[in-house]
Amino acid sequence: MQELKQRIAVLFLILFALPVLAQDKPNIVLIFMDNFGWGEPGFNGGGIIRGAATPRLDQLAAEGLRLTNFNVEVQCTPSRSAIMTGRYAIRSGNGTVPLGEGVYGLVQWEITMAEMLSDAGYATGMFGKWHLGRTKGRFPTDQGFDEWYGVPNSTDESVYSSLPEFAASGLSETFVMDGKKESVPKKVRPYRLDYRPLIDRDLTDRAISFMRQQADADNPFFVYLPYTATHFPTMPHPDFIGKSGNGPWGDLLMQIDSYVGELLDTIDELGIAEDTIVIFTADNGPEALSAGETSLTVETAVHGSAGPWRSTLFTGYEGALRVPFAVRWPGRIDAGRVSDEIVHAMDLFPTLANIADGDVPDDRVIDGIDMSEFLLGREEASGREGFIVYMGNDIFGVKWRDWKLHFKEQTGWNGVLREYTMPRAYNLMNDPQERDNVLFPHTWLPKAALPQLEEHVASLKKFPPIPTGTADPYKPKRR
Repeated sequence: MQELKQRIAVLFLILFALPVLAQDKPNIVLIFMDNFGWGEPGFNGGGIIRGAATPRLDQLAAEGLRLTNFNVEVQCTPSRSAIMTGRYAIRSGNGTVPLGEGVYGLVQWEITMAEMLSDAGYATGMFGKWHLGRTKGRFPTDQGFDEWYGVPNSTDESVYSSLPEFAASGLSETFVMDGKKESVPKKVRPYRLDYRPLIDRDLTDRAISFMRQQADADNPFFVYLPYTATHFPTMPHPDFIGKSGNGPWGDLLMQIDSYVGELLDTIDELGIAEDTIVIFTADNGPEALSAGETSLTVETAVHGSAGPWRSTLFTGYEGALRVPFAVRWPGRIDAGRVSDEIVHAMDLFPTLANIADGDVPDDRVIDGIDMSEFLLGREEASGREGFIVYMGNDIFGVKWRDWKLHFKEQTGWNGVLREYTMPRAYNLMNDPQERDNVLFPHTWLPKAALPQLEEHVASLKKFPPIPTGTADPYKPKRR
């Protein structure tokens, strides 16, 4: 009889432990748009007034937590470096978008979110734009991803590959690539204008296939889905051309919303919604190009919206820093929550590490903050009061609570750069356009906001940044 009771007890432990283990290792789907402004989705007041309703994005936000003050770095490469490493991009040598043909990206010493999650037992798949290295040893499959399909660089390269001037330059064009972990990715096809409107469809299909495979195998998975939309040029898939009735931008919004809906439907169909964290966000604010600024004959108008915030990418303004953010985890994150607490893309690394029982490196500076208690609703405050505002490798300012200090200002991505002898101060609640300098009478503000900058500068002296273009193997130097 005693033996029977012991067997029943063991059986109950097994039956009830399995769901707990699954919840301890939730799947993670990170959707990362390209140059997608704060004001685009309906859940931030966009959607239908931007050309098309976004019901599936709005559903995602309504079923979870929406952050109105989620911040990134203001260029593609540094933003991707920060979210992958939990560190300011300046530390990793990726403070600017690469313009030359040399080596750039993450050295292999850096530990990415994919490596952290892989070590924690996750299957890891990336489908989309990398922009953190395009040479041997610098691809996603060298940095923790089991598989990758996408482009190493940026979508503007699909445009210039079609120009006769580029053909005469002797430079090699960008290829769409496909690879597996610890192997050199293969070139699949040139990334030209003919494939530009098609690629995000293929990225979605591959992400869905990956989720199905891992769910069938009962593996926790991490899907990193850095779409190419809405980066210039604006070319929706043929299935969506004319569908909105409001031009290419509205068509593209419908496409984005539809693809996200397919991902959500797949998760629901697989019965894993309560075991899956879905995050929707972007790398930086909108572009500011129009068809009149190009010599192309294709429809390329870009009408990005930063909502109430000023300016575009490549500036230190809120329009570059703040991007849409929604996260859903049914049963863990309360539906309908909205918060204006400051959160930075760097915070996702330690936050997801805590949730997934992953390890955060202790041999380097991690600038991200673990916000798991905040995301799960156990704390009202995020724990972050501000951060350093970089534009490229230059410090443009400091954000602190509802305030900003600007040492430099650039009016737009190709605008006028101004540098000040005294910082300009803005109250973001009263002045979201950052035009009314209120340093006087608020001369107390630098005393409150600048200690975080002093601490940051001291850490850069103690742990010098990795120079851009550093070759592997890399070993850090400490002063």
